[in-house]
Amino acid sequence: MRNTLFLLSLLLLSSCSWSQKVPKVQTFDDIPYPFPTQKVELETGETVAYFDEGKGEPIIFIHGLGSYAPAWKNNIAGLKDRYRCIAIDLPGYGKSSKGKYEASMTYYATIVKDFMAALGLEKATLAGHSMGGQIAMTTALSYPEKVEKLVLVAPAGFETFHKGERQWFREVLTPTGVKLTTVDQIKTNIAWNFYDMPEDAEFMITDRIAMRHAEDFDAYCYIIPECVKGMVDEPVFDYLPQIEQPVLAIFGHQDNLIPNRFLNGGTTESIGQKGVEQLPNATLHMIDKAGHFVHYEQAQVVNGLISDFLN
Repeated sequence: MRNTLFLLSLLLLSSCSWSQKVPKVQTFDDIPYPFPTQKVELETGETVAYFDEGKGEPIIFIHGLGSYAPAWKNNIAGLKDRYRCIAIDLPGYGKSSKGKYEASMTYYATIVKDFMAALGLEKATLAGHSMGGQIAMTTALSYPEKVEKLVLVAPAGFETFHKGERQWFREVLTPTGVKLTTVDQIKTNIAWNFYDMPEDAEFMITDRIAMRHAEDFDAYCYIIPECVKGMVDEPVFDYLPQIEQPVLAIFGHQDNLIPNRFLNGGTTESIGQKGVEQLPNATLHMIDKAGHFVHYEQAQVVNGLISDFLN
């Protein structure tokens, strides 16, 4: 009985600790960000929020599904002394504008192109994580003149799915499902992205909990299933041989998301190798003790690989 009461006390203290860390927000604009946030309005009407740190060769960092620009904070901190590090919130996410956007990979590739035009960037290296990796590849395919090099971090697009599997993806996630995600599920889902989630990544959990109370949360819940449809409706694997730019592909050995455990077997490394073999000028690096958020969990290693690649 005493042990039971002790465990209940620990759970209660843990719950109180989390509630104290969760920021109070009215809109996503109130979420605390690690760098000063700028905004630019595109010709098509979307407003893109972004970080712009450092000087030198530009790198545009593109986040993944359900994520936001702060997920790149450790990479920006480690690279901004040598490069101009620009991390964007895709429309529908973070502090960028919300709406009933198409959310296809082609749509987001056009956003990247238009964003570069708004900042006066002729060309840049694109660094994309997960869905952001697929967006980066789609940008290179659609607007090759805008892309210097590609850094693909645990990218979507290397793993392939047949028609029935793609339909499963379209149906499995809904705006209501996103909206009803509990606090415990949020903690579990985010931790699942890591091999060993570091304490300084807890903001991803507290921010996501805070988003549930924001006025623009419904728009966020809408965009995530649309992005899943966008990824499966525009596979890039068969078009990878057309990407001529140098490509650095990085995966964590302990990635729990790639390959999809419900649909495919194999290893993360086999998926990475399969994608790299499709690309004319690519190298693959596998990093141990790292999950799907390998760029955050092993930021120092990833930053070193990016620096070597760009040099």
